[in-house]
Amino acid sequence: MKGISAESIRGMSYMARMECTDNTGAKEVSLITVFGQKTRKKQQPSAGIGDMINIVVKKGKPEMRKKMFRAVIVRTKAGLRRANGMRVKFDNNAAVIVDKDGLPKGTEIKGSVPKEVGERYPKIVGLAAVIV
Repeated sequence: MKGISAESIRGMSYMARMECTDNTGAKEVSLITVFGQKTRKKQQPSAGIGDMINIVVKKGKPEMRKKMFRAVIVRTKAGLRRANGMRVKFDNNAAVIVDKDGLPKGTEIKGSVPKEVGERYPKIVGLAAVIV
């Protein structure tokens, strides 16, 4: 997995709820696992901006509810710290549902997305309305 230029604060832990900011039909999702993270025995994984995660849809269309998908975190309240010292924080936690290659399943992304997500997943930034 390619690294990002900013230091992401891993503020999302196991079973954290966040909104789904694309138009796939999911409204609220819950974090299950984080891909590519090694932890100590019995330690819960945590995730930050730009991490690929496994989610379960909690609220949304009936055909999507109670199903697992992959997603990428695009916004967190904890935010991230850029190399020039600037901190970027958001008012909510949000994710975008993707396939196993990192391509978004939806056709539009609501809200802002930090440019650091585009270093790993350029297609997500291409669909975003606002890039911070």
